[in-house]
Amino acid sequence: MRSPRRCSRNGCPRQAVATLTYVYNESTAVVGPLAAFAEPHTYDLCEPHARSLTAPRGWDVVRHEGEFEPPPPTTDDLVALAEAVREAARPAPPRPPEDEPAKPQTPQQGRRGHLRVIPPHH
Repeated sequence: MRSPRRCSRNGCPRQAVATLTYVYNESTAVVGPLAAFAEPHTYDLCEPHARSLTAPRGWDVVRHEGEFEPPPPTTDDLVALAEAVREAARPAPPRPPEDEPAKPQTPQQGRRGHLRVIPPHH
């Protein structure tokens, strides 16, 4: 199965095969194999852009040395995604009656494999 994701570079129609992530606190740009899912603050790159990327002055580039190929979906990825969707679709717990003081709620944050469940912001 081929990835439908495209290179993030403006005007580039090529298929993405690598993911660029900036590690700001270490002044490092990491170019690795295409992540299974597009994530915020990462950039998908085609092979030519992944190979030719340069970092700002004073930054390091850590680049995957092997072939860049879109990863096939695995059962673990699909199961984790399905569980995350089911968990997000669960109805909210009932609200206490108006005369009862509400208990302070702690936002829940959990992990499902390599997925992270992030509580909604109110």
